[in-house]
Amino acid sequence: MARWLQFGLFLLAVTLFVGGSHFYVWRRLVHDTGLPGPWRHVGQWAAIGLALMLPASFLLSRTLAPEFSRWVLFLPYFWMGLLVLLLFLLGLADLARFGSWVWAKAARSAWWLADPARRLLWFRWSAMAATGVALVAALAGLYFARRPPAVVRHEVELPNLPRALDGLTIAHLSDLHLGPTLGREWLEDVVRRTNELRPDIVAITGDLVDGDVETLREVVEPLGALRAKYGVYFVTGNHEYYSGVEAWLAYLPALGIRILHNEHVPVGPDDARLVLAGVDDHSSRGFAAGHGPDLAAALRGVAGHPPIVLLAHQPKAIFEASARGVGLVLAGHTNGGQFWPWVPMVHLQQPYVGGLHRHAGTWLYVTDGTGFWGPPLRLGTTGQIALFTLRAPR
Repeated sequence: MARWLQFGLFLLAVTLFVGGSHFYVWRRLVHDTGLPGPWRHVGQWAAIGLALMLPASFLLSRTLAPEFSRWVLFLPYFWMGLLVLLLFLLGLADLARFGSWVWAKAARSAWWLADPARRLLWFRWSAMAATGVALVAALAGLYFARRPPAVVRHEVELPNLPRALDGLTIAHLSDLHLGPTLGREWLEDVVRRTNELRPDIVAITGDLVDGDVETLREVVEPLGALRAKYGVYFVTGNHEYYSGVEAWLAYLPALGIRILHNEHVPVGPDDARLVLAGVDDHSSRGFAAGHGPDLAAALRGVAGHPPIVLLAHQPKAIFEASARGVGLVLAGHTNGGQFWPWVPMVHLQQPYVGGLHRHAGTWLYVTDGTGFWGPPLRLGTTGQIALFTLRAPR
């Protein structure tokens, strides 16, 4: 499909969602609750303003300096998360109302909401309950999103891992989304926490930035302070391709970060090696010349049956990785769903959403992400720095 057609379909879908969702919320909170005239007009213009604010926020995120964007964009990004919660809760209320109507029809009894006065009371109480619960949940999500990322520790036994590498550690960072909402001070804290773990390897599995190099150069600079015995490695995520991928791939090595662009490196002493491989993001093909995931190219030249750790942004990489005998895949992309109700919906797009899994003999870890994207909310997920300790077979 042509890129212009993909963009057109995406723009159409976004327009329909933003317009339709705000109309639904206006209908349920303003129209159906029978607000008096002046309040109805206020609600109508508020819905229009909030709807226009969302596309404006995406444009502003690309033009405002980072020190200003975090303040200007807080309200639209917070509203984005609150809107999703409202849609979910109001949808549940309407589903319950529809279910009661179906039940009444099936039982051939009077529907309890047939009376207009009772129906108005239902609309008002359900609207107040949904709004109250959504607001409390959004504020709680804001608190959890703003907490420093937790250190999550795992041990994984890799076949063929030399005894000399038993205990090797990998600090896994992903989905930092530096830019409009997360800045330099936050990154400095992440770097400090990562260095305190004294990892042998630092692996960054994409979606590092939301913005171009010129805008975010100073924000990203603290990454140069990351320290690891065998180095810091990076693979692209989908957001790098929205942010000028070639410029980022040219800049990151200046910070001491090694790019794994469908390639591998041997890690460890000469007589005891681990293969660390990395592939481009699953959706990168067509965004930049010569990009696209190619595990065959990444493993070309690997002789024998060494232990292989693969860095890939999306969990979808597990299918080919397991077929090629990869021992461990480190992935991100999902943010663990970030907050309900997105958590179960991510399952529609990825085979695994979060946590450590065993797939056809290959270990897969999908991190909840170190930062967050868009709405500054986390519900049911945790920002994290994952520390892996690799073990030789006993």
